[in-house]
Amino acid sequence: MDISDLRSIATVAALVAFVGIWVWAWSGRHKKDFDEAARLPLDGDEE
Repeated sequence: MDISDLRSIATVAALVAFVGIWVWAWSGRHKKDFDEAARLPLDGDEE
């Protein structure tokens, strides 16, 4: 195993992690939480 194999493994692992996070973020189960978080800057400081 040389450095090229390690680089290939690291690239594949990074791609799998990216796709996993992307699928998690776009799943329907989290839509409500993300919509609430998106509204936070618009709510402002109401007293």
